[in-house]
Amino acid sequence: MMRRLRSSSRLESTHIDMVPMVDCIMVLLIFLMISSAFVSDPGIEVQKPDVVGASEDNQNALLIAISANGRVYFDGQEIRVEDVAATVRQAAVGRSPALIIRGDQATNLGVFAAVYAEAKRSGIEHVQFATARAAAPTGTP
Repeated sequence: MMRRLRSSSRLESTHIDMVPMVDCIMVLLIFLMISSAFVSDPGIEVQKPDVVGASEDNQNALLIAISANGRVYFDGQEIRVEDVAATVRQAAVGRSPALIIRGDQATNLGVFAAVYAEAKRSGIEHVQFATARAAAPTGTP
């Protein structure tokens, strides 16, 4: 009889519980998704002018785009030039981001200047404009 009890204990299968491991992976996945910084494009593609020595885009920046025909876009929505300051001020509540203006190379300089002035009026300290990186001229160190 004793022998029968020992043999039955050997035949029991082991059970691996996967739930705690899946829970840990889900918590890590959610943490990484929340802590990642995403930059939202302003909604249109623009041809940026080529400039040597342009700096990298800031990951915490607000983006405004000006199309070739002079339309202004913020967060995928077309806005009027007069509304730039209020829109940027509202988007920057509780933080101090940089503002990057992406202007098409064929856009009117007057529209760009008006958007830049409105952006400065909004209270944002760092207003920059985006350019495409041009190849450095040969013979330059």
